[in-house]
Amino acid sequence: MKIESKPSLGIVIPALNAAPAIGDTLESLRVAGEIFDLDVLVVDGGSADDTVAISRTHGARIISAAPGRGGQMAAGAASVAGDWLLFLHADTRLEGDWITAIADFVRAPENGERAGYFHLVFDDDAPAARRLERIAAWRARVFGLPYGDQGLLLSRGFYDRLGGYRTLVLMEDVDLVRRIGRQRLAALPASARTSAERYRRSGYLRRSARNVFCLALYYLGVPPRALRRLYG
Repeated sequence: MKIESKPSLGIVIPALNAAPAIGDTLESLRVAGEIFDLDVLVVDGGSADDTVAISRTHGARIISAAPGRGGQMAAGAASVAGDWLLFLHADTRLEGDWITAIADFVRAPENGERAGYFHLVFDDDAPAARRLERIAAWRARVFGLPYGDQGLLLSRGFYDRLGGYRTLVLMEDVDLVRRIGRQRLAALPASARTSAERYRRSGYLRRSARNVFCLALYYLGVPPRALRRLYG
């Protein structure tokens, strides 16, 4: 009797001073080992808190890279094992039947040249959070612009052919999904719950307006390094 091997999945988590959240994120991923040949890699950007110690406690492998999500995720992709790659922020936890959603996606042959992302949910009960979630879903569906906090799932071969993440200080997620293209992006039937701390601290309206302004400037050709101070 032929025994089918598990599909291999490498999860890359860029982190910088993520101690308050990364333990819950890593713990939520453990169950994926039941279905996948799993490698969870935390790419630390020089944390001054207990990010590395907490990550080790939860069984993740650790590598170091210069701070900056683009470079950290590129380094992680080069080091993690897996025919499929999932990029996830340190303060994001997958919810719903996300394991089945990923398993179904990776089993479909046509998805070797596509990428999947999750429905965005904020850890905040405020009505403003619900409105922003709806806007994020619309932006991803209509413009093909899911952001990094929605996760990104794609085959290693597709990732390599796209050229992977670039070492940008900002807009690394937008840069990659633009190369993927709207027609090759798929919304997965599960959610990514992420921290709303920046929105609570700055105000939902102000933070959202700042994000849109930075995105518009990026599309007009302003380099990410010049946008970094404005983005905050």
